[in-house]
Amino acid sequence: MDRSKLNFDTFETPLGSLYIIMMGSELVGLTFEKPHMKAGAAPESLRQEIEAYFDGRRREFTQNFAFISGTEFERQVWLALSEIPYGETRTYKWMAQRVGRPRGSRAVGQALKKNPIPIVIPCHRVIESDGKIGGFALGQDIKRRLLQMEFYNLRKE
Repeated sequence: MDRSKLNFDTFETPLGSLYIIMMGSELVGLTFEKPHMKAGAAPESLRQEIEAYFDGRRREFTQNFAFISGTEFERQVWLALSEIPYGETRTYKWMAQRVGRPRGSRAVGQALKKNPIPIVIPCHRVIESDGKIGGFALGQDIKRRLLQMEFYNLRKE
């Protein structure tokens, strides 16, 4: 992977500065940690979608994205996340069954930890079978806040 093709833009959210990592016109990463690459500009349409998501006016993203890392299994897990509706949760076990690995809950958890595009690819919607929040690469506090935001936005309607 030629990192010189990557650039980032910054977007302020209620959770802090979100760094949008682009490769050309494709979204390849989202993080709250400032990346070590050149600054650039994310498409205005993506910035508007992120703003609308945090304002409770958008539930899905239309931005083209690409995976520049991950195994075939990890990518399969990441793509399956789009089946979890806004404001709802599923378990690691459900995800494992969904990708054809019914005993692979831990492997699913490891794949989710590596999700390069959290929020857009909603790994925060996966919780433990006993209802506990579980882990999240961006931190449990951010996961909890995203889940609460989606839950309350649904109730406002």
